[in-house]
Amino acid sequence: MLNRAYVYAMRQHGSQKRASGDPYFAHPIEVAGILTDYRLDTETIVTALLHDVIEDTDATRADIEQMFGAEVAELVEGVTKLSKLELSQDHLRQAENLRKFILAISKDVRVLLVKLADRLHNMRTLHFIKTPAKRERIARETLDIYAPLARSIGVHRICAELEELAFAHLNPVARDAIIRRLETLRQQQGGAVALVSKEVSHRLEAANIAPRVFGREKHPFSIWRKLQRKSIGFSQLSDIYAFRVIVDTEEDCYRALGVIHRAWPSVPERFKDFISTPKRNNYRSLHTTVVGPKGMRIEMQIRTEAMDLVAEEGVAAHWRYKNKSYGFDPEAQAAAGGRDPLVNLRHLVQVLEHGGDAEELVEHAKLEMYLDQAFVFTPKGRLVSLPRGAMPLDFAYALHTDIGDTAIGVKINGELKPLRTTLQNGDVVEVIRGGKPVVPPDWRSLTVTGRARSAIRRHIRQTEREEFVRLGRATLDQAFEAAGKSRKDVSLRPALDRFAAGSEDELFDAVGRGRAPPNQVLEVVFPGLKASERAAASARQPIEDGKAAKLYVRGSGLTPGVSLHFADCCSPVPGDRIVGILENDGRGLTVHTIDCEQLAELEDREELWRDLQWTPEAERNATARARLTATIRNMPGVLGQVCTIIGEAGGNIVCLKMGRRSADFLDAVVDIDVNDARHLTHIAAALRANPSVETVERTKA
Repeated sequence: MLNRAYVYAMRQHGSQKRASGDPYFAHPIEVAGILTDYRLDTETIVTALLHDVIEDTDATRADIEQMFGAEVAELVEGVTKLSKLELSQDHLRQAENLRKFILAISKDVRVLLVKLADRLHNMRTLHFIKTPAKRERIARETLDIYAPLARSIGVHRICAELEELAFAHLNPVARDAIIRRLETLRQQQGGAVALVSKEVSHRLEAANIAPRVFGREKHPFSIWRKLQRKSIGFSQLSDIYAFRVIVDTEEDCYRALGVIHRAWPSVPERFKDFISTPKRNNYRSLHTTVVGPKGMRIEMQIRTEAMDLVAEEGVAAHWRYKNKSYGFDPEAQAAAGGRDPLVNLRHLVQVLEHGGDAEELVEHAKLEMYLDQAFVFTPKGRLVSLPRGAMPLDFAYALHTDIGDTAIGVKINGELKPLRTTLQNGDVVEVIRGGKPVVPPDWRSLTVTGRARSAIRRHIRQTEREEFVRLGRATLDQAFEAAGKSRKDVSLRPALDRFAAGSEDELFDAVGRGRAPPNQVLEVVFPGLKASERAAASARQPIEDGKAAKLYVRGSGLTPGVSLHFADCCSPVPGDRIVGILENDGRGLTVHTIDCEQLAELEDREELWRDLQWTPEAERNATARARLTATIRNMPGVLGQVCTIIGEAGGNIVCLKMGRRSADFLDAVVDIDVNDARHLTHIAAALRANPSVETVERTKA
């Protein structure tokens, strides 16, 4: 089969050339070679040879299936569908490709292995592409998508090389600087590395443990990532050099750890046991850091040969002969004490089930791919693997979506704790549930996993839709009544067709969101309606202040019939932290920013305070008015510069007043329509960057 695939692919690609000028067929040969190093099965190697023929030649899936069988045809088609996964501006296409990608690789991981080998060879030859923007896009895509996926199934060698190749294209200056520092360090500590290896081997052999000890240097990208994550300098890194101790058995791992800890003092909080609690990609090893010879901080990784193979090759380490056939053997991996190495991919499939828009999908998928693990337990002893930094809601949604939706509290190690508590390794977590699903929008800030956030957003979208349906129905009823008509007496079918709504609720939702103007709905339902009647309906259509505000604000303090309005004293804009104050004069709730000075006198009146948040609709579509006070130089043309900066930053000046004035400076008070608090901050920053502007402050009065 390999021979036939070789000949077929060479004939199909014919005289095609790569950017390097080499025959195109050299590429599938290299991809197959990479996978051969991992000792994969024949079907996978054949797929590597054929992975581009459907996309780049006139071959079809039917042709592949006829010549090489249904299994190979399905694998080749799976890789072909994934070949267009691009981090472009077309978010819908990106999300759809990512969705296909995840579903395909969760069904058969060999699709991902072929794609990773394909990407690895493309990255090795990326320098032949002449367009810098294209090189950067491919390198960014590699770093954001393919390297994390390689890590998620434990294929460390491919992951590390992909990261290094991408790093070289995305930030060559930083990489060169790290390489120079490493060369200097190598000259200074090269002899010490050999000394440590010899000393560790000697002590272990004296304890009747047969080790294989060698030092390794961290890759430049790994160093760069740690410098960014921990905000420390190069000289503060303690694990630029790490030593790997390979022993015969799992028992020897723990014996070797004891020998090393007795020989040299260990560094507190630097010990990790990934043998008893493997990582989600099935990585198993003991990690410790000790203060070794000559005061060097030394990181040690202690593992068996089998663990080392899995650490380097991940899921690819489990291909072997069984029952006279060669292929993936999950039983061997389970017998070795590991867990399902594809569990990460299944978590991504669960993210897909919650739907959402394109940007949400990509965001949550990346969250699932990037984060490291913490291990916690249910009260019955079930082990749950969560990302580092996870909180109780992440745990609840990891168990089941219904548990997350109905969670109202949590006990950690038997004690009641806030939902914002970060879970630690070994915690026993018990979720306290309520009867009815209640998911406040601010719960998103109490989660780190893509699964939890996508479930929360799904619930919020459903609740938001119900609110817009109610608002749209009431709005349409008002419009019908103003025109002297009744909605119950007519069919809305013409309006459903006109606005592409599948049901009346979809039409009400469109009206509530402003996508279907009520007067246009009237015109469709009553084609002979007089213009004056339509105008009357439109004129009498304005929504009450409370209803309009509830499009943009939600919270536990809002109940049906309570009116809502924004305070003039602090002028809240989307993105501000807000709170509602119940007015004593019957005006309902007034929305203030959390730092409004007028709230100081109400600190002791807790019964008046209500928790409020902005709705996603406010973050997407609302505009709000905010005030900036700028102290500018009293010079010709400066005021024009200020107005130009605000306009270029997307702000709309509504009012401009001149305040205090001196010979050198003057105060300009500007009221601006902005999208949200971040937009306002951006405008203020743009103003501060102008040398003629002395100060810029937001005014809340």
